[in-house]
Amino acid sequence: MDLARKLSILADAAKYDASCASSGTSRRDSVGGRGIGSTEGAICHSYAPDGRCISLLKVLLTNACAFDCLYCVNRASSNVPRARFTVQEVVDLTLDFYRRNYIEGLFLSSGIIRSPDYTMEQVVAVARTLRQTHDFRGYIHLKTIPDASPELMAEAGLYADRLSINIELPSEASLKTLAPEKDVRAIRRSMGRMRARIEEAKEEKRAPAFAPAGQSTQMIVGADDVNDRTILATSANLYGAYRLKRVYYSAFSPIPDASRILPPQAPPLVREHRLYQADWLMRFYGFEAGEIVDEAQGNLALNMDPKLAWALRNRERFPLDINRADRGELLRVPGLGKTAVDRILAARRVRAVRLEDLPRLNVPLGKVMPFIICPGHQPHRLIDRADLASRLAPKPRQLALAL
Repeated sequence: MDLARKLSILADAAKYDASCASSGTSRRDSVGGRGIGSTEGAICHSYAPDGRCISLLKVLLTNACAFDCLYCVNRASSNVPRARFTVQEVVDLTLDFYRRNYIEGLFLSSGIIRSPDYTMEQVVAVARTLRQTHDFRGYIHLKTIPDASPELMAEAGLYADRLSINIELPSEASLKTLAPEKDVRAIRRSMGRMRARIEEAKEEKRAPAFAPAGQSTQMIVGADDVNDRTILATSANLYGAYRLKRVYYSAFSPIPDASRILPPQAPPLVREHRLYQADWLMRFYGFEAGEIVDEAQGNLALNMDPKLAWALRNRERFPLDINRADRGELLRVPGLGKTAVDRILAARRVRAVRLEDLPRLNVPLGKVMPFIICPGHQPHRLIDRADLASRLAPKPRQLALAL
């Protein structure tokens, strides 16, 4: 099989892995004109916290796999074209694409071939060759194999900016049913070792950098009947226990010759979108996983964002006086993001923030007015209006455009 055909198959097979992101990478500069690669500039596909975009070559080493996970198009029993790169082919492609200014780094995953250790050796060999032989300074994200030896996982962290270990499904019962060859305990052990090694490297200032962009994971949404409340509880546990940088949510995609156990169609993409919004609330807005989802419903509302849904369930907390409320309270007001809250806090140190000040602070009046009090605005129990949800929720056309 020629290289172009391999690339077509293995790049397409990698599209199902959503945990391809570059947040937290450090900037590397080639010293003295030596070294290849940079994580700056060009047309990009992944976004860092400071707004930089980083384009990555995203491929599998092989889509052949010894495992037979029912939700995976590359499972052992799947009737799909198979291909496999050599280590040198991936290295050459990465360097060639970089020199053409197509990419600034590499995301590399793989099906399980021969054994977890053998597969991990091949993945690590790609990163080692790029770093040591070619002095590649670009971004590298490696998808690791949980059952591989701790020594191989540790070596991977010396060459990769980020490592990801996919937990795949939000519950142990689902994993046993849909991917019986995978062990959630092995996955969590690997995450625990990774966290310990990352923290050790940070404490030992003279030690080589170890996965400086941290570790991430991915959960498939909609392949089982687990609800959003359980998914977010699992995510909260992973963030707390393993200090993950990101949990990624990937809507289940129906595959050819699928098992009858799997749902016949994909979940609505808006469900994935709402989970990302809820995840953001946990990580940056001080929300607990258990309070974001209505316990009686079990799933996030699809017709409105989770912060608005929470506020409407907790109307007794509103309206808030924006000149008296603390930062944590303001962050819970629908329509107020972190930047807007910081602007309000800075402005009210000088004088009381009035209604006419809010547009200058880039605050969306239509969304926040039912939830706030300020000079020039008294909502007169607008928060209690029965039609408030329909007034504030996005219209169907707006919702479609947002996705």
